[in-house]
Amino acid sequence: MKVALVGKSLNTVEALLPVYGLIRDDQSPEVVISVGGDGTLLSAERKYPTIPKLPLRFSETSRKIHDHKAEILFEKLISGDLVEVPQMKLVAVTGTSRLHALNDVNFHNEMITSAVRYRVEINGQPHSSEIIGDGLIVATPFGSTAYYRSITHSIFQVGIGLAFNNSTEPVDHLVLNENARIQVQVVRGPALVAVDNDPGWIHLGEGDTVEVHKAQESATILTLPDL
Repeated sequence: MKVALVGKSLNTVEALLPVYGLIRDDQSPEVVISVGGDGTLLSAERKYPTIPKLPLRFSETSRKIHDHKAEILFEKLISGDLVEVPQMKLVAVTGTSRLHALNDVNFHNEMITSAVRYRVEINGQPHSSEIIGDGLIVATPFGSTAYYRSITHSIFQVGIGLAFNNSTEPVDHLVLNENARIQVQVVRGPALVAVDNDPGWIHLGEGDTVEVHKAQESATILTLPDL
């Protein structure tokens, strides 16, 4: 089986590959092994979208996948005993730009000293009057344990979550159907659109709009049964 490695300090993991008949191939892998924490997994999905990911978590700070020795996971990988867990992704579209997110889409004020004013439509219908604040998080269930949780103090298992970030007026967070389409328009900017830990942010000015909805592609995480 051909595998790619993504992360830091890969020498120990790479040395184990021949023991299990695994061949490192970063060009055309069948499985991508992510060595590190959640940020490494997000980077791996961005670099190798849709190819199954096997996370190796050596950090106690990681909470999404339990910490297991590489040897156990490699044995299960070659025996076909790992479980494929599909994860919904989001796509943010503005103009000709498209960004895909496994965790979340972050619509945020560009200037830290000035709030952004914006309007939200859900499935073509206005959600509320103009909102003033730091922005909006649109999260997947996988990403609900990240920024969404820090704002709402909650997580969810199904759908798309909206968390209003530091708004001047109370705006309740929402969990929408996974097929919902969310449109955000800048009334007064500037603003940025960012996804996951992708450095390729998109600038938005007054009147610009970004639409966020479920992506056609999904991610696949390999894990041990009953986790």
